[in-house]
Amino acid sequence: MTRRSFARTVAGAVAMAAVPLRPQRALDIGIGTYSYHNLSIDEMIVQLNNLRIQEIEMSRGEFMLFSKPEDSLFRSTREKLDRVGIRCVSYYTATIADARDVDSAVRFADLLGARNVSGDATGNTLVEIDRRFTREGITFGIHNHYFKGQRFPYESPDDVLKALAGLSTTVGATADVGQFASCGYDPVDAIRKLAPRLKLVHLKDIQAPHGEVNVLLGTGICRIPEVMRELRRRKFEGLVAVEYEKEGDVEDDVRREVEFARKLAA
Repeated sequence: MTRRSFARTVAGAVAMAAVPLRPQRALDIGIGTYSYHNLSIDEMIVQLNNLRIQEIEMSRGEFMLFSKPEDSLFRSTREKLDRVGIRCVSYYTATIADARDVDSAVRFADLLGARNVSGDATGNTLVEIDRRFTREGITFGIHNHYFKGQRFPYESPDDVLKALAGLSTTVGATADVGQFASCGYDPVDAIRKLAPRLKLVHLKDIQAPHGEVNVLLGTGICRIPEVMRELRRRKFEGLVAVEYEKEGDVEDDVRREVEFARKLAA
């Protein structure tokens, strides 16, 4: 190496060192509102404000398609959320069974201002979701589930990947790490496999396989720290929605869950 080329190399290294490294973007922590299914909408909003939550997935039972909700419920809730600066970024429908359900899902998501819908559908209905949601400019995440004593179409990450084959990137996955663990699958492996098509994450911890007993994040079998590391490694930009399924007063537990998730998200 000549003296001149050496000088150029040193100058370039100094210039690079002078440029500050961009900090890695923190994961976006929000709430899956089923966590507050025992509260009224107004009481729920108080809890969300106390936790400084700015983004949610609407997943309360009265909003799901099987409840046959009226448009007025979505309009009034949107007004209340807008008033306090909380964005509904996703709407959980549960099962979308036919074209009428597809229409309802699109309309309800629009009323909430959500640009993603989570739920499940199979066969031609999934193809129709792909076509219609692409046209509407919104996305859909297939949600995995555990049901005791029965086989659900989407229990493993491979079940989800098989359904996504041949569909556009409009359709992806809403990965519920707790439900994967309930079905006996490794949540970290599920995130790794689904990462290229991941739309949203439901963050929960489970006591044991083949059951649905929720426990505080980090105390169960879901390997939550490793899940969060994998999401950060993949630079996941969607919502990581803390979801805590328990009856009774959950205020303190959800606060502890959000604090735990935020520490891992930074």
